[in-house]
Amino acid sequence: MEEEAGAGGGAAPAPALAELRADECYADFFREDFDVKAYTSQSIHQAVIAEQLAKLAQGISQLDKELHLQVVARHEDLLAQATGIESLEGVLQMMQTRIGALQSTVDRIRVKIVDPYNKIVSRTAQLAKLQAACDLLRRIIRILYLSKRLQGQLQGGSREITKAAQSLNELDYLSQGIDLSGIEVIENDLLFIARARLEVENQAKRLLEQGVETQNPTQVGTALQVFHNLGTLKDTIANVVDGYCTVLEENIKNALDIKVLTQPSQTVARGGPGRAAMPTPGNTAAFRAALWTNMEKLMDQICAACGQVQHLQKVLTKKRDPVSHVCFIEEIVKDGQSDILYKFWTAVTQTLSSQFQSATESSMFLKQAFEGEYPKLLRLYNDLWKRLQQYSQNIQRNFNTSGTTDLFAELQQMEEDTQDIFMQKTQDYDPEKALKDSLQQYEAAYLSKSLSRLFDPINLVFPPGGRNPPSSDELDSIIKTIASELNVAAVDPDLSLAVAKNVAKTIQLYGVKSEQLLSTQGDASQVIGPLTEGQRRNVAVVNSLYKLHQAVLKVITNQSSFPAAAEQTVTTALKAVHDLMGSAVQPLLNSVGDSVEAIIITMHQEDFSGSLSSSGKPDVPCSLYMKELQGFIARVMSDYFRHFECFDFVFDNTEAMAQRAIELFIRNASLIRPLGEGGKMRLAADFAQMELAVAPLCRRVSDLGKPYRQLRSFRPLLFQTSEHIASSPALGEVIPYSIILQFLFTRAPPELKSPFQRAEWSIARYSQWLDDHPSEKDRLALIRGALEAYVQSVRTREGKEFAPVYPIMVQLLQKAMSTLQ
Repeated sequence: MEEEAGAGGGAAPAPALAELRADECYADFFREDFDVKAYTSQSIHQAVIAEQLAKLAQGISQLDKELHLQVVARHEDLLAQATGIESLEGVLQMMQTRIGALQSTVDRIRVKIVDPYNKIVSRTAQLAKLQAACDLLRRIIRILYLSKRLQGQLQGGSREITKAAQSLNELDYLSQGIDLSGIEVIENDLLFIARARLEVENQAKRLLEQGVETQNPTQVGTALQVFHNLGTLKDTIANVVDGYCTVLEENIKNALDIKVLTQPSQTVARGGPGRAAMPTPGNTAAFRAALWTNMEKLMDQICAACGQVQHLQKVLTKKRDPVSHVCFIEEIVKDGQSDILYKFWTAVTQTLSSQFQSATESSMFLKQAFEGEYPKLLRLYNDLWKRLQQYSQNIQRNFNTSGTTDLFAELQQMEEDTQDIFMQKTQDYDPEKALKDSLQQYEAAYLSKSLSRLFDPINLVFPPGGRNPPSSDELDSIIKTIASELNVAAVDPDLSLAVAKNVAKTIQLYGVKSEQLLSTQGDASQVIGPLTEGQRRNVAVVNSLYKLHQAVLKVITNQSSFPAAAEQTVTTALKAVHDLMGSAVQPLLNSVGDSVEAIIITMHQEDFSGSLSSSGKPDVPCSLYMKELQGFIARVMSDYFRHFECFDFVFDNTEAMAQRAIELFIRNASLIRPLGEGGKMRLAADFAQMELAVAPLCRRVSDLGKPYRQLRSFRPLLFQTSEHIASSPALGEVIPYSIILQFLFTRAPPELKSPFQRAEWSIARYSQWLDDHPSEKDRLALIRGALEAYVQSVRTREGKEFAPVYPIMVQLLQKAMSTLQ
């Protein structure tokens, strides 16, 4: 009924269909999941069957009427569709006829093709079998020929071994990809070929071993050519190198075997079963002697093996196949593999590291021997490395002097190969470092013990609470320890540098311990009475530091081939010692310097304004302050500095004090005002006496440099006119302009005040200002202010002329300022 309803709804829903949808009785028939059985069962249970049937009959009648109306309304369209169906049936019938004709044609063609194809397949199979038979026959014929030729070549011995290998290589090629078993005609030949190959391989191996041992490139090249012809060059070389590595590993194990090393002690005193194989203290010397003998033998074995592998690589590098012209080394290193020498050396160094570590971990005696006598072990390693480098340099000469066969001529024509790893290190691999990596743990332990040996005597001579520096004997013990450590470490530059750093730490420790003894109280810098206890101790500390400085310097000088970096390290530490000496004496130097300045400044308390006496000579040879200065300096040098043993060090410091004293003397002499003719004579005498006063402070007064030249140059200016002073050649070059301008103020009237008078300063304060302003520009600016103040004062009182010296001072000031620009 649902289908009929659906068919009835064409373009627009019919009224009858709408009525049916609106009726609840027909609602179940419009659902998607309508079930006839469920509907029927429900109607039976509701017991309204008659009513339901009547209702359904009524619905069917309505649908029939609706269908009739639809057919009547659209009969033309329905007729057109029926006609189209008849035409489609005709077209389908025609297509079926043509398909049958095509099938018949295909069957006829198949009959014509299949038979020829089957014949072709059969003939092709026959041809393949004929070709296989022909190929097999050719192989058999060639095998028979080569087998016969191989017999003759084998009879030729080593002279024909490369040709025999070439024949075997061709025979291997003929046997590849085909089964030759069961062919009676060549069964005996195949057995002979197998035996011949084994014989050739063994003969080539013996030839290679003999050639490598005797360093004969001809024999090695011949053997390599055989293996190349046999196609086993790469595998053979790998086996040879692995064999060397295995032998060396065994040699290393034997050299470090504690049982072997202690065997003599076991044979002398047979212990009970289960007794450990450990040397007794009485046999330690014998144990170490056996150990170092084994180590020397091991180095010889490593050197020999390296030489053989190096020789093998040299031949591989130079030898080329005469047919393909391929260099043998290219066959070895292709596919990104490293060269055999690098591979061998890497294996050897790794084995050394692992075996040394495991041996020393299992034996405390070995560990103590290697740590205690590390320089000896390092010397063996260095000797090994030098021998390897020497062999690399000489190997070309060995090539040129051995061999007279074709191989030698061939080698002569080859290009020079690159340096091997023993002659140069690459950016990412250092072969010498790889060798010494196995020694790192022993080096660290040795350096630690070395530092302890260096520190122990220092800690011993500086006990807690001690107040005196070490005695000469104690200091000698320290120096001997330093010299001993440096001498033992001289076997290697890197070890020398490491021990030198330890020595520098030792020197620093000595300096720290000595600094703790220094007295820093007030009595350490007093210069009034005799030496105090603190000053005596400071003198002893400085003398001790000086002896250490000189002794270590002598040890370094006596070192042969001492690395520059190591020398620099120790020298830097010694400079710190020298600086400490300077710090120790600086308070005393400051006190002496302050006292000298205080004495010099008292010259302004004396009268220099007097005129010249009738005799034309000063009343006294020098002033009172100068006598006091001479006496003070002489007493200081006698009471304090005489006790220092480092005379050069003392003079280096007191000469600076002498220069400062002369500078202060000239400064204050230029400020004396008024200065009469008699005062000039006395001041000139003071200038002469000043040289005698500072003489004890220096080696020679003439060594004081510019201050001494100023002292000599200033004295004649006392008696010269202002014009002559302004044109003096010493002006600017020797004596600063500011000093001369200060001196010219003394020749001016009181109205032209000196710079310190204008500023209302004391001479001491003005001297301090000059120390704080060493720049000539600042000093000249202060003098210019004094001159400008004088001009202002003259204009204020409406004076008509300036003092005669004023124009000269202005001209001199302008000249001084121009030189600064």
